[in-house]
Amino acid sequence: MRLENTVALITGASRGLGLEIAREYAAKGARLVIAARGAEALDAAAHSLREGTEVEALALDVSQDAERLVHAAVSRFGRVDVLVNNASELGPSPMPALEDYPWQELERVLRVNVLAPLHLAQLVLPAMRERGSGVIINVSSDAGVEAYPGWGGYGASKAALEHLSRTLAAELEGSGVRVYTVDPGDMNTEMHQLAEPGEDLSGLPEPRAAAPAFVRLVEEETAAFRRVKAQETATAV
Repeated sequence: MRLENTVALITGASRGLGLEIAREYAAKGARLVIAARGAEALDAAAHSLREGTEVEALALDVSQDAERLVHAAVSRFGRVDVLVNNASELGPSPMPALEDYPWQELERVLRVNVLAPLHLAQLVLPAMRERGSGVIINVSSDAGVEAYPGWGGYGASKAALEHLSRTLAAELEGSGVRVYTVDPGDMNTEMHQLAEPGEDLSGLPEPRAAAPAFVRLVEEETAAFRRVKAQETATAV
């Protein structure tokens, strides 16, 4: 699949990695549907992206408004070819140990990081199946496969997303729809700063270092499923 003239829906796209993915896709000629909770930052992102492509921007919570988001995408552009589930909820900051983790906060993390990506996939999959093509990319984390003290809530949600992605890919085998998970690696982002308040993150890569992997997965990868460490694929998938 070439990104030119495709329609890509990217959540959490007002800043950080989501915005950098949107910029990469726009440069390749994709039309964009972007979503995030913060209206002001999203408007600014949409304004800059519209210099290179058509953009539909919706300020919403993906865990509550998935139907509205997909409806807007289809109403504006007729379809969704690529879904990037990038929006994530960190949980409390600083992050508590699991023995002290408020279950209501963990419920929120799971709704955003696991249930919302699945719901969005469920909404776009019927049309993707009918066309015999489509790409779903779920943004994961090494915290989903490694045990880091304090990262248990967020990590558990990403572990669930990893397994959900693998199972979804197995169920879609032969349909023409590909499913990938991407671990972007440590980055200098607002979320990472909230995860480790007071830490100097200036030495970490910027989100734009991970974004090209999301282009290559769409345009060059052919496997039905793959887990990618974005910063290790800086030159090739």
